[in-house]
Amino acid sequence: MMDDLRILHGDEHLVVVHKPAGLLVHRTALARGERDFLVQRLRDRLGRRVYPVHRLDRPTSGAMVFALSPEIAACLGEAFSGRGVAKRYLAVVRGIGPEAERLAYPLREEDGRRPKAEMPAQEAITEVRRLDSVELPVRVDRYPQARYSLMEARPLTGRRHQIRRHLSRRGYPIIGDAKHGKGNHNRFFAERLDAPRLLLVAVGLAFEHPVTGRRLAIDCAPDATLAALLQRLGWAGHLPVDAIHHAPQVSTTAAIP
Repeated sequence: MMDDLRILHGDEHLVVVHKPAGLLVHRTALARGERDFLVQRLRDRLGRRVYPVHRLDRPTSGAMVFALSPEIAACLGEAFSGRGVAKRYLAVVRGIGPEAERLAYPLREEDGRRPKAEMPAQEAITEVRRLDSVELPVRVDRYPQARYSLMEARPLTGRRHQIRRHLSRRGYPIIGDAKHGKGNHNRFFAERLDAPRLLLVAVGLAFEHPVTGRRLAIDCAPDATLAALLQRLGWAGHLPVDAIHHAPQVSTTAAIP
């Protein structure tokens, strides 16, 4: 796999990178035989240890934050777990998604250690908004036309596969989702639209810098596959570009001296 890492922001305390789709973040018990990991790539690029402070699923691409010390990792980890980070995703789904809606379906953990039915249901909230839609004159399912939407998703909690599970439960599965999606639509995008992957990308993160206290907002452009698809479907106007925005300092209570 080519090294298509893009560094979106870096300072002496943290770095934000674009994680390519299909790349594992780090070594796990389920990653037997894998030799390529985001942590290793970034460590080799920077020549120093890095510490992931949140997660992105293997098939999901987009912005991801790494700390450059254990102290910064602990501070950022608290921000992510304490809902101090605003996250924005784009997803291509089947059907005409809701114009705007808050999805509040409790979710059971999917960790493989115990049957899901034995896991407690946890609060899970995702705000979604339809940015655009298209109707294609092709029969993919039982209808003579196929409809798809570009959705914005803002998860307010951080459950595993939350966006994928919420949109699927609402009736709008993400294209390319092998577990929660629809195989015929996934194959159509892979074979006819050159998009053989999960069409979910983390395009925005905003959080308070743990040292300066200033609000740091990062926009992340999708990879070439997703960008080409959005252009092909007439949705190019919704494509974000790589950008960094610094807001004034909002507090110093959580900052590390």
